[in-house]
Parts: sequence; structure tokens; C-alpha cells
Amino acid sequence: MTNKVLILIGTKKGAFILESDAERRSWELRGPFCETWPMNHVIADPATGTIFGGGGSEWFGPAVWKSADLGATWTHSSAGLAYPEGEEPIKSVWSVAKGGTNLYAGVEPAGLFRSDDGGESWHHVAGLRDHPSRPHWHPGGGGLILHSLITHPDDDRQIWAGISAAGVFHTADGGETWQPRNRGTKADFLPEGENYPEYGQCVHCLVMAPGMPDRLYQQNHCGMYRSHDGGRQWESIEAGLPSTFGFPAATHPRDPSTLYLLPLNGDSVGRYVPDGKAAVWRTRDGGESWEALRDGLPQGNTFFGVLRQAMATDRLEPAGVYFGTSTGALFASADEGDSWNCVAQHLPTILSVETLVVEA
Repeated sequence: MTNKVLILIGTKKGAFILESDAERRSWELRGPFCETWPMNHVIADPATGTIFGGGGSEWFGPAVWKSADLGATWTHSSAGLAYPEGEEPIKSVWSVAKGGTNLYAGVEPAGLFRSDDGGESWHHVAGLRDHPSRPHWHPGGGGLILHSLITHPDDDRQIWAGISAAGVFHTADGGETWQPRNRGTKADFLPEGENYPEYGQCVHCLVMAPGMPDRLYQQNHCGMYRSHDGGRQWESIEAGLPSTFGFPAATHPRDPSTLYLLPLNGDSVGRYVPDGKAAVWRTRDGGESWEALRDGLPQGNTFFGVLRQAMATDRLEPAGVYFGTSTGALFASADEGDSWNCVAQHLPTILSVETLVVEA
């Protein structure tokens, strides 16, 4: 059997799919799908190949789209994607994640929903918004959004959620109760002396190391962090990076100490690649040291950004690494980041990048 690689792309004007063989040298683009709704996050269930896309329409509201035939046909459902009467309406779905037999959706304004039937209907996981800190959550620049969802690979009841700007929260009981997990992460935008609160941080991206569920990495508005205990305590790993600010992070599919970042120049000076030169930064030692990967990336007059869910890896050997830009370009590496090619351009603003490897 041979492998087929799909890059799943969420954009401001629908979902797209780039497809290649295991060599990953040439790519075919399909789309746009999902009736060109803004699609914040498109993922696939590796066990079944089913694709799920979370998004929302200004006219029709939030929905999760679904394709069981690798993007040939799509359906969508909004059933149950609503807060109780009298609460603010949901604008959009921002993140989608599988957890055991369940499917989860993070939404704006920040909250969590669960589907027990493959995305056909949804139920509010009320415990998160019932947390006593909820009145003190405030929107980040992109809104009050639950954008990062991580489920434990061996314990369906454990979930981590990243919310801008409320911080990281964890549940060990399937969502009934939640605890903030932000100790050690900064909030520079708060008054002096209050920069390390229990909650209120602006987390940008949260990822889990492969094979080590207790090791988490976090790109924050105010630094880059690593945790060895499931987020109970965080330590800075930004030394050696060109900036403390960025959005995406992606882990290697097998090595828990290899991580990829794409730092930006800062929150108030343009939010583009530092010095107008694109680079992906890689660590092989869990953040103790970093190297810039530039081969094949534009090195002058480059002013794109890369958003929080727009970087991913595939599970092949060597691993592929991918990122999409605010200017609609998709860059790919088939050698773990050592060299890069632009494999698509002129797409709408890219909001998310994920991968699926299937047997052809």
C-alpha cells in the first residue's frame, strides 16, 4: 500500500485540500468547500478519515461541517450549538478535536460543546463557563475564543482548553469541573505586580508532546513555555528565539523534544516575520536551544503573519512540516523543516492547517 497525504486548510473563504503522494513533491489543490463559509479549524479523524471543519457564517451562525469521503461531499450541523436562552449568541466554532468516541468544539464567545454522534448534534459542556473566573474573562485581539483543545490520548475524561484571554484550563472529569493551569505564565498587559495571575493570560496556542501527555508546550502572547506536569507549572523556553511573540506551534509526530514555531516581530509593531525574513524555528531538545530554518523561505520584504492554528506536521518518515500565511500561501517541508517549498498561493487568509495520511 502507498500513502496519500492531505493538507487540510481552513480559510476565511471556505476549506481547501492539498493532496500528494508520500514523496510530497507535487500537490493538487481542491476547493473551496463548505459553501465558502469562514472555516477556523479543519481536522480529520485518523481512525476513520472523516474530516470535520469548524466555522461560522455571519448570516447562518456557527456550524461543524463533515465529509466522510475525503472532501468530495459535505454536510453540516448546528443542532445544539447554542447557549441557554438569555445568554449571548455563539458567533463561530473555533476549534475541533477528537477525544475517544466524542467530538469537541470550542466556540466564540468561549465555551465548549461535545458531540456523541459524530457531529450530528451538540451538547453544552457547561462546567467550563460555570467556573468562578468566568466573569473575569476578557477578549483578546481575536475575540473571546476557545481556540486550543487537547484531549488525553489514554484518558477520555482529561481535556485541556486554551482561551484568549482567560488562559489554560484543565478537566479530569469530562468537563464537570475545571482548574486553571497558568502558574508561571506572564500577563504583561496587567498592572505591575499582577503579571502572574491564576487566570487571565492570553494563551495563543497549546500543544501536547507525542508519547508524553504531561509535557505541554504553549505559545503565549507574553512568551514561549513548556510544562512537564500537564500545565500545573510552566517554565520559559524563549531564550534564543528572535521574539517572545507568535501564534502557532507544532510538535513532531514521534519525538517529544522536537517542536516548531514561527515567531512574529511583536504585538504592536506589525505582527509579521522578524526583519521581513521568514523562518521556522526548531528545537530538538525541548526548548533548551533553537535553530532558524530558512532554506526555501523568502528572505526579504516579507510581511506575512501565521495564525495560531496554521502550522502542522504529518506522521511520515521523515516528518512533513507545513504552515499557511495571512497572505494565502502554503509552505511545505518534506524533510522535517530543513528545506521548504511554496506549494499553494493566492488562497484566502489561511486560518488553520492540519494533515491526514491515508492508505491509497
